[in-house]
Parts: sequence; C-alpha cells; structure tokens
Amino acid sequence: MVKFLRRTWSRYSKLGKGRKKLQVWRKPTGRHNKMREQRKGSAAIVSIGYRSNKKSRDKLMDKKPVKINNLNELEKIKGNEIAIIGSVGKRKKIEIAKKAKEMKIEVYNMNPEKFLKLNAGKSEVKKT
Repeated sequence: MVKFLRRTWSRYSKLGKGRKKLQVWRKPTGRHNKMREQRKGSAAIVSIGYRSNKKSRDKLMDKKPVKINNLNELEKIKGNEIAIIGSVGKRKKIEIAKKAKEMKIEVYNMNPEKFLKLNAGKSEVKKT
C-alpha cells in the first residue's frame, strides 16, 4: 500500500516531519510542480486505481480489527476478528496478554508470549 504524503512534508515539522498525525494529503498545485505533472521518479498522487478490493478493505490480515480496553471486551472476540490493545496500563495489559494467550486470540499490536516474558513477576499488586 502506498503512503500518500504531501510534496514538502519532509521539509517542515508542521507538515509532519517526525509527527505522523500531521502527515496529511494535500493535492499538489503549482505551475512547475513535478508531482502534479506525475513525472517519473516523483511521489505517487491519490487516484482511483490505488483503492483496495472490497473483501480486504478495513481489515488486518483478512480479519476485522477490534479495539480492546479490558478483559470483558477480549472475551467477546470471535474467530474472524483480531484484537488491538488500546491505551491501557501495564497491569491491565499483563492480564489481557495472559487471557489472550490462554484463549489463543491473535493480538495485532503485541506479542503476548514476548510481553509476558519481559514482564514476568510484575503483575503483583502493591500492598500498603
């Protein structure tokens, strides 16, 4: 999949240099713009031919992505869905990783085995 970026995105930080959220598409304009003229070697321009097919659109690895924030949401996942762990703390993330490994659920943005190995023994609750 082609990443469409505006022509001068690498020049200024306000256009997304080092900040992905600001890397947005703007149609190239200008009299001598090589990108607008679609010259050889210049970046790609948004056009009809780049759209993905309907079956695989809005999917990750041919599965529907579902955002997970707690254990209850993880238990509701079906076979044709893939989990994406949201912005949760480390304690809850460890619990989700254990449950995902136990239920054999695929997690897109984390490897449960590797994560649990790195954070072994850190799930205990602090007692005051």
